[in-house]
Amino acid sequence: MAIKDVLPQLRKDRNMTQEELAKKLYVTRQAVSRWETGEATPNIDMTKLLAITLEVPVSCLLEMPEHFCQSCGMPIMDPSIQGTEADGTPSGDYCSYCYKDGAYTYEADMDSMIEGCAPFLMEQTGMSRDEAVSLMGALLPNLKRWTTDI
Repeated sequence: MAIKDVLPQLRKDRNMTQEELAKKLYVTRQAVSRWETGEATPNIDMTKLLAITLEVPVSCLLEMPEHFCQSCGMPIMDPSIQGTEADGTPSGDYCSYCYKDGAYTYEADMDSMIEGCAPFLMEQTGMSRDEAVSLMGALLPNLKRWTTDI
């Protein structure tokens, strides 16, 4: 879902007015209003601040596909790129680049994952390198690979 589709409800669930949220973010009430109507979209840094302020993962505020890799964040739109479990069944959580036969295909720490994947995100979205790294830095810590052990 787009930010405009979730932001009003998240704000209301926290009993905040647009004015109160704006003050916490050091923006105008009109900026919050424009985000909620879809007239404007906050940049990635402001989206991260919104997530922190509203106490939700940044992925709640991003237009994420229904299925995406819980290691690298790549959308899994085609079943042929799903990873596999040890018994050969498709993994519902990982792409084939990150996970095969019930194990990760390579060792990586989060920083190296971000550095390796940022160029692909830049190519697919037109984001700058700084935007891609910032987005991945906010997204990856909430993915399974980085929050649990297999």
